[in-house]
Amino acid sequence: MAEIITVDDPDDPRLADYTGLTDVELRRRREPAEGLFIAEGEKVIRRARHAGYRMRSMLLSAKWVDVMRDVIDEIPAPVYAVSPDLAERVTGYHVHRGALASMQRKPLPPAGDILAGARRIVVMEAVNDHTNIGAIFRSAAALGMDAVLLSPDCADPLYRRSVKVSMGAVFSVPYARLESWPRDLAAVREAGFKLLALTPAEKATALDEAAPHTLERAALMLGSEGGGLSTGALRAADEWVRIPMAHGVDSLNVGAAAAVAFYAVATGRPES
Repeated sequence: MAEIITVDDPDDPRLADYTGLTDVELRRRREPAEGLFIAEGEKVIRRARHAGYRMRSMLLSAKWVDVMRDVIDEIPAPVYAVSPDLAERVTGYHVHRGALASMQRKPLPPAGDILAGARRIVVMEAVNDHTNIGAIFRSAAALGMDAVLLSPDCADPLYRRSVKVSMGAVFSVPYARLESWPRDLAAVREAGFKLLALTPAEKATALDEAAPHTLERAALMLGSEGGGLSTGALRAADEWVRIPMAHGVDSLNVGAAAAVAFYAVATGRPES
């Protein structure tokens, strides 16, 4: 059973995992280096635990202690009970969900390990907006994508904002980073995947014509917001595909485009 500790000093060193959560650059450097990430909200905390992440501690406002009692009774980690005002002073924002947990990261698997059992995967290049990362993972989980591969310069899926937007879906879709970009795309192809680059380019094949759901193995490539896939990534692709647009709209936000494309890739996929 966890120990519940009331804390009234925002500078208490025991709260160090939670300090400055709105300082993106600081947290980007610190969290991977220290092997932690922050889960926010009851559902996300429970999903992180269900996915096997070890809890380091929890930071709860008083009314959430009873809500999280079953978790508190099961974890061998300290629970810090604080006032809403103190939580805001520590984290830098109003913690309206009232519950935060510091979780221990797991080592990422090699890309080859998650390719082995997958049929439909997402490959992201330089997607640096944490909201987009979270939205893409949520759609990937909901629409049956099996795994995600990230270029070296993609944002961290376990950053607080990504986890929150995904509603914990980042815990249910396996992911790995490619070490050499775009060179490692060759390994994806060698694993039997057809590389489909999503682009608004006119010469790209419309998704319904490409019929990606009929492929034995498909890897859908997504680029950054605005810039899209790089020239190197486009050259590495087997085929360019696009979402047909109407009313003079030339493209969608990458999160929205991902959801549309995932549906096209996964719907009617061949049975194992």
